[in-house]
Amino acid sequence: MEVPKISTGIPGLDAMLHGGLIPGRVYLVKGAPGTGKTTLAMHFAMAGVANGENVLYVTLEEPAENLKVDMSRMGFNLNDLRFTLIDATPMAERYVLMNDFFEEFAANIEKMTEAIKRQFQEKRYTRIVIDPITMLKVTATKEVDYRKAFLAFIKSMMRLKTTVLLTSELERTNIEEYLVSGVIELKMFEVGGKLSRGIRITKLRGSGFDDSIRQYEITDRGMVVYHDRMISLP
Repeated sequence: MEVPKISTGIPGLDAMLHGGLIPGRVYLVKGAPGTGKTTLAMHFAMAGVANGENVLYVTLEEPAENLKVDMSRMGFNLNDLRFTLIDATPMAERYVLMNDFFEEFAANIEKMTEAIKRQFQEKRYTRIVIDPITMLKVTATKEVDYRKAFLAFIKSMMRLKTTVLLTSELERTNIEEYLVSGVIELKMFEVGGKLSRGIRITKLRGSGFDDSIRQYEITDRGMVVYHDRMISLP
């Protein structure tokens, strides 16, 4: 029996995922700053909007206005009524209410879980992006407490029947990688004196996938993944 999939909005990545992501699960996109995590996440979000879905995007690091400007240059319309953007960055000083969003979503992972549940009282979202989860991990005082809270977050999202994409800048994301249903890794390599970008899927529960490192580019229309171009490391 074939498992139903949803598109990431990036055809080459969908091919690597053998059709896309299994809906209703939590996924992690990890990579160093500048590798394109937010761009990938926006493709995922906008694919939902294009499909007539309601999408919730929580930005914890990049202010919403900056995000709108950067993403509009790539052709993404963040003003669509089906797209809800919540600015929970600590630097959001434009509106007094933004401080409330920071307290609700960014104080810790438990508060963010409850804040998302409250959002569902107003509207049902089939896709959620948390960009980046790194901001919430640094608030945890004990690793064991963070692990419990993160597991509770995943269970809550599964009960809401929503597909969640998390981004992370941390190289070591052991707890997240162990508990999520899939991991997509973005890396930059120096091959033959030139800088190449490589994408690799290291985990995808319930489905086969291409585990080769494939080339990708960030263009003026977003991310392009070349699923037929493999990066061979020396």
